[in-house]
Amino acid sequence: MSLFKHILTYFFVTIYFSISPLFGQSGSEKPNFVLILADDLGYADLGYQGSNQIPTPNIDRLAESGIVFTSAYVSSPVCSPSRAGLITGKNQLGFGFDNNLFPAQPGFDPDFVGLPLTETTLGDKLKSLGYTNGIIGKWHLGEKDHFYPTKRGFDEFWGFLGGGHDYFIEDPDDNNMKRPMQSTYKKPEPITYLTDDIGDECVDFIERHKNEPFFLYACFNAPHSPMQAPEEDLKLFSHIEDEMRRIYCAMVYRLDQNVGKILKTIEDEGLGNNTFVVFMSDNGGPTSFNGSVNAPLRGQKTTVLEGGIRVPLIFRWPSTLGKGDTVDDMVLSLDIFPTFVKAAGGTVSEDYNLRGIDLMPFLTGKTDIIPHTSMEWKYTVSAAIRDGDWKLIRLPDRLPMLYNIEEDISELNDLSLQELERTKSMLKKLGTWDIFLPHPVFLEPNSWRTRQIKNYDKKYQLTQPEL
Repeated sequence: MSLFKHILTYFFVTIYFSISPLFGQSGSEKPNFVLILADDLGYADLGYQGSNQIPTPNIDRLAESGIVFTSAYVSSPVCSPSRAGLITGKNQLGFGFDNNLFPAQPGFDPDFVGLPLTETTLGDKLKSLGYTNGIIGKWHLGEKDHFYPTKRGFDEFWGFLGGGHDYFIEDPDDNNMKRPMQSTYKKPEPITYLTDDIGDECVDFIERHKNEPFFLYACFNAPHSPMQAPEEDLKLFSHIEDEMRRIYCAMVYRLDQNVGKILKTIEDEGLGNNTFVVFMSDNGGPTSFNGSVNAPLRGQKTTVLEGGIRVPLIFRWPSTLGKGDTVDDMVLSLDIFPTFVKAAGGTVSEDYNLRGIDLMPFLTGKTDIIPHTSMEWKYTVSAAIRDGDWKLIRLPDRLPMLYNIEEDISELNDLSLQELERTKSMLKKLGTWDIFLPHPVFLEPNSWRTRQIKNYDKKYQLTQPEL
């Protein structure tokens, strides 16, 4: 080889290795991300969680081929704040997102009823790393134009902006649960059964973007009310006497079928090995409103009992993570943000002030440090703190309650008076955290608070339903 060719080769090799770090991983090396979110799913209502009543073969196979977390928590017991935490990696209380979304109450500015514009979303971060991002289904992070998904890091949106939707009907004159679907990339067809339509749009997104790194945020509204299911599915559960429970079971069954559609498409397109799939619920099941069961957990949506904040969670990434593993240590929905970003080849600077952490070093054995030993929750009038195995709950109309979660997962044995010093210490720690939180940027109706308090006094089903 001539001296000139040697010099030319050296020049190009030097340039390549100098600039390649700027671009991170190549498109073929970057994993795809699929985050599947169920809405108001009961902790007990999946086959792999022990349900004998609802067959969920697709979610069960996902669990068998991935990692199951048995102590996974969301950051709020209700939909919108939980999603705000999930999409930012922060405890949403730190930016004033305490309440569920509702039209602005007196004294509050309607322009602030949504995810604050100061916050960076997972979509924003992955987009900066070269990802195409899509959200299909329920948004529930603000309906004003400045909160729109395509202004919060997503390239495509198909779905609805509010907290719930009729499963069969759209009405252009309706301003609530029957508003027509919105889409940024096509004219939406009339809905058939909304769970099916969300599944179909997720399949379409994957097929259209299979040749580039993508992030699909698959936000099913099932099994959130209204309680509606196709007749053919209701027949499968005709033996269940309770009507609401019967409809609920049919809704979860159809949810599972559409999770199966997504997983099959990933495999059919040859993307299975390097697609990071996460499945979870946004909060615990609202047993009084949709017939869900959170057994063995006590409580439901809106409460900071385990039944409101502890959820099913599955990770699957075949090229990197093992399968069939179970993690019993506490993890948070807030961990998904940094875990995805780091897996995509990105970094998260300290000024993001994330509450979540990258779970990959822990899951791949590079560290044996437990991800989290403590967490705080607050939703309007209720608050809780977990510190190791201990959990304290604070309500405005009674003494604080203290439970050993490791020994008493159903929170039946209040040890606050027997462990008085621990109660005082944890109550002070919770209060110190609380007083540094900012004011909520919006409020929900005051009447909702009394309903929340009543949910702490109800009796809950703590065992799996009979067939």
